[in-house]
Amino acid sequence: MDKRPVRIRDIAEELGVSTATVSNVLHGKTAKVSDETVKRVQALLEERQYIPSMAGILLAQNSSRIIGVVLNDHPKYEGRVIEDTFISTSLNCLSTQIEGEGLFMMVKKATDPEEIIRFASMWNLEGLVLIGFCDQDYRYLRSHMRIPFVVYDGYCDGQTGLCNITIDNFDGGRQVGRYFRQLGHEKAICIADNCVCVDKERYDGFRSGFGNAELMLIPMQKTERLAFYRQNLQKILSCTAIFAVSDFYAIELMHFLTGEGIAVPQRISIAGFDDTPMCEMVSPSLTSVRQDVAARARIAVEMLRTLKTHPTAAEAVKLCVNLVERSSTAIPPD
Repeated sequence: MDKRPVRIRDIAEELGVSTATVSNVLHGKTAKVSDETVKRVQALLEERQYIPSMAGILLAQNSSRIIGVVLNDHPKYEGRVIEDTFISTSLNCLSTQIEGEGLFMMVKKATDPEEIIRFASMWNLEGLVLIGFCDQDYRYLRSHMRIPFVVYDGYCDGQTGLCNITIDNFDGGRQVGRYFRQLGHEKAICIADNCVCVDKERYDGFRSGFGNAELMLIPMQKTERLAFYRQNLQKILSCTAIFAVSDFYAIELMHFLTGEGIAVPQRISIAGFDDTPMCEMVSPSLTSVRQDVAARARIAVEMLRTLKTHPTAAEAVKLCVNLVERSSTAIPPD
């Protein structure tokens, strides 16, 4: 029994019409096709259970009404980028905004710009929201792709002329540093897996607010990271406060220390960044720097709408952040 998928050519040959006629019926372009032929084509398509190529249909239309959201599948996520709390929260807010415009959201993980270009052209996307990439990627995409895109939670050097929606990472770190000083902490460290782009801004801000504070670079892989904490436990305990550049790292370290019998915040205070929903779900609840994820999503969709009519428009938006004090921080022990 022939299991070969039915093709447009098969339908055309059986009806004695051109493949262009069948294709036009599929894509709703029937102005120059007789009603009788339209009915014959539609009936046979249904009878033969023809499954159209969605990509082909979208490419044939002037508008797919799809906004692509591309996530940087960085190795530090260990293949679980969509499970990251900040990413999932961002996707939820973007979905609300995109669907509110009568559009559809399509999510893709990628590691290099060429993947993004293929994805955008395959689905005839209306626009793109790019999350977590760096300046060199945006420069490449801007020169190789016509589809409008917005930089969201990425890093630009400020000179690229891109539609970039960022937050005040420096001030967020500074607020944590000042808060630790106000509590009376005299020695603190910042933990991050790198010292470039966003993480560097947060660390520099932290030093600005706290004073001299060491940066402890931690491994990106979880197994290696936990081993690193064990090996450097005494160094960690030499301070009374820790600023992690993400809620994920803050909560993971808090769990590690609790497992080692070290009380948070009685022995050591911990603060994170992003104020994801997990901050209020852990015990003790995590002090963190809040950013308005919903506002960021709204501005991203507004920017894409502007780019559709003004392709050369470029705007950089920096959103304010604020520190949310919770029970993971306290005055230092005597």
